[in-house]
Amino acid sequence: LVVLGSGLGFLSEKVSSPLIVDYKDIPDFPTTTVEGHEGRLVFGELFGKRVMIMKGRFHYYEGHQISRVTFPIYLAWAVGVKRLLLTNAAGGINRMYKPGDIVAVRDIINFMFTNPLRGRNDERIGPRFPDMSSPVDKEWLEELLKVKPLKTGVYIAVTGPSYETPSEIRMFEKFGADLVGMSTVPEVIAAKHCGMKVMILSCVSNMAAGILKTPLSHEEVIKVTRMVKDKFASIVQAALGVMK
Repeated sequence: LVVLGSGLGFLSEKVSSPLIVDYKDIPDFPTTTVEGHEGRLVFGELFGKRVMIMKGRFHYYEGHQISRVTFPIYLAWAVGVKRLLLTNAAGGINRMYKPGDIVAVRDIINFMFTNPLRGRNDERIGPRFPDMSSPVDKEWLEELLKVKPLKTGVYIAVTGPSYETPSEIRMFEKFGADLVGMSTVPEVIAAKHCGMKVMILSCVSNMAAGILKTPLSHEEVIKVTRMVKDKFASIVQAALGVMK
């Protein structure tokens, strides 16, 4: 399963012989409300691999229950998906980053004050207390870095939808976070719960609040992600290519 984040939906256009299903045509499936998230499932072949693509994800800030945000992960698991490649647009906290960088996430911080596994557990899917010591599959990441020497970092997830304050960013920096966003972490937790191998690629769409004087906007996020689409596609191709 490949989940395409804000402004990254262009990648689905590279799928050969695609079967496209609108989210609204799937019973009980959530719908997207955010610009840059079209709301379609695309099935087909991408860079020589059979894939299921989410062209647009769901966010907790849209008003969905956290269990609805992660519903597509369990749907993918139910139809036999074993790997999850998550993409997102993120704010750069690490001053070594710049807008347009693609960063391979090596660890995550859940700062959303909720967890998709809260409530009754279904042991047929996964354990009550899943291990999160390696949220990203180390072998998959190491193989990618051999062919694409990317920067790596720690991604912290917040609820949104308001952007972070400069003081919050300074706090996150002390936590050890390099990137900040409003998605991804619930999906990682759900994927680990059901035994999927996970990789995360973040496009630094802007520097986080207080690092630069530029005000933050979703329009700028979309603009930057579209500017780096060829580089991003090349890295996704490499990530799929090194799967074993």
